[in-house]
Amino acid sequence: MIPIQTSSITSEKDFRNRRKIIGAGLSAMAAMACNGPLLAADSNATGLLEPTPLKTINSYNNYYEFGFDKSDPSEAEKTLITSPWSVEITGTGADKKGVYDLADMYGEFAIESHVHRFRCVEAWSMVIPWNGIPLHKVIAAAQPNSRAKYVRFVTVNDATQMPNANWAGGPYTEGLTIAEAMNPLALLATGIYDQPLEQQTGAPIRLVLPWKYGFKYAKSILRIELVETMPETTWWQQNSREYGFYANVSPHHNHPRWSQKTERVIGGFGRQRTQVYNGYAEEVAHLYGALEDRKYFY
Repeated sequence: MIPIQTSSITSEKDFRNRRKIIGAGLSAMAAMACNGPLLAADSNATGLLEPTPLKTINSYNNYYEFGFDKSDPSEAEKTLITSPWSVEITGTGADKKGVYDLADMYGEFAIESHVHRFRCVEAWSMVIPWNGIPLHKVIAAAQPNSRAKYVRFVTVNDATQMPNANWAGGPYTEGLTIAEAMNPLALLATGIYDQPLEQQTGAPIRLVLPWKYGFKYAKSILRIELVETMPETTWWQQNSREYGFYANVSPHHNHPRWSQKTERVIGGFGRQRTQVYNGYAEEVAHLYGALEDRKYFY
């Protein structure tokens, strides 16, 4: 599946109006067609992705530094200082290390818009219109060398700004292989529906990996390290049996405590079938080994 790209997501209202106009046009064309429908009745079709309302996205969150319940992060006092903000690019695998002010990043890298499925390891899902910078462009600017085999992400950890900052015993960390980081689907998100990220959604810059479970989406990133050895990430350290390094979405590999065959649609009704790689197999399956190898899917 090719991710939707659009430069016209200016608000939730305008986005939905635009979809209605397009939908009406497709209906008219279909009525004139004599060889069947123009769009297959397939949940993989990009045109059928219906974005979750912004209010829902901003109120149903996992961000344990601001509380463990889904409503805690959005209801928490807005204490995180997100401006000014800088991201350090470093590590033995980077020939061009540096510290980027976020405002400078906006000037150097074009902000793109992509509508992607989001799948939590807890078996719930959304569809989110992200705005952000393709991760591969930032990595390329760091001039990776032969030692850049993995990418490690380190997030803010400040007890004066985050009421539950030390739930994991230190900064939240995540990691990718360099090949994963260079995949066009990987995004450093800065907004949703053309509005800046809010504190509870990972302001001011976070990772987006639509083929992986949501705990891989590091929030409020301070440092990106190009390294030679596989990073031991936060959830992997917490419980390596249940939360692995790759964490790719799959209906065939259950979490040890629940099924991953279906997912609950937040803001919608009922459940839907989980797709391998969350519906992005065409873009990412080549990065991994055999589908039956569990290490790639937990």
